[in-house]
Amino acid sequence: QVQLVESGGGLVQAGGSLRLSCAASGIIFSINTMGWYRQAPGKQRELVAYITSGGSTNYADSVKGRFTISRDNPKNTVYLQMNSLKPEDTAVYYCNADGLGPHLFRSWGQGTQVTVSS
Repeated sequence: QVQLVESGGGLVQAGGSLRLSCAASGIIFSINTMGWYRQAPGKQRELVAYITSGGSTNYADSVKGRFTISRDNPKNTVYLQMNSLKPEDTAVYYCNADGLGPHLFRSWGQGTQVTVSS
């Protein structure tokens, strides 16, 4: 079973920065796409950004130009650098990854809280 563990959330003032990390562990042969989602209170979970094994990226319009997703393949880790944070970025951020272990997998992390104060 592949597990994802996020870290790096916290409380920050508007305009500040945070860096989230998510490390995958378990029996992993390869990871295809790794991504970040978020869920604000009373709202549906939404895609923030994803990155493929080849390094192609995609971002939600609301974070383009402010957030940067990257990954370290040997470490099975994905990062989300968040700059110019806004109060509307406040949410629980979840890591997601799909790939191949002993079986195909798609796993979620437990979530990390990001709170941006105005």
